[in-house]
Amino acid sequence: MPRAGLSEDRVVEEAEFLADEGSPVTLVELARRLGVQVPSLYKHVAGADALQQLVSVRAKGELADVLARATVGKAGPDAVAALAIAYRDWAIAHPGRYATTLRAPDESDPADVAASSRAIQVMFDALAGYGLVDEDAIDATRIFRATLHGFVTLDAAGAFALPDLDRSFARLVAMLQHSLANWGALTI
Repeated sequence: MPRAGLSEDRVVEEAEFLADEGSPVTLVELARRLGVQVPSLYKHVAGADALQQLVSVRAKGELADVLARATVGKAGPDAVAALAIAYRDWAIAHPGRYATTLRAPDESDPADVAASSRAIQVMFDALAGYGLVDEDAIDATRIFRATLHGFVTLDAAGAFALPDLDRSFARLVAMLQHSLANWGALTI
């Protein structure tokens, strides 16, 4: 019988806390934090890999929700700025969960596919304000994510020791906006 108050959601939530604290997300540490024995966790999750997948799917869904809320009613440059700020803020606030959002969805997991698709659709919708669709939207989304990921990752690692990080981030957003507005002028 599962322990009272312990559920799949509670187990995954504690794993999220562990991840964001920078602690290893192991079943041993999770059981310790929850005050149970490791075998008790198997009543709620199928194992370490399944737990990682559940954390990833929830993180992707949460990030999609955050991005969608940030861009409601916005288009073009305003949508891109809101998207970039929301992405950065969420990634910095949730570093462990953010790391789980980086891999492509597991095509055998409908929940993973759905959560990933929602996040990408928010980006596609923001880019549509620049007239970017199909292959252009895919390219722009990859560039947008790669640029933001680079900034967020370097920031989290403490690599930006020089002053006024927010000014640099604002310039990064302005650079993205300018590039997107002039997409047709880019040649490859």
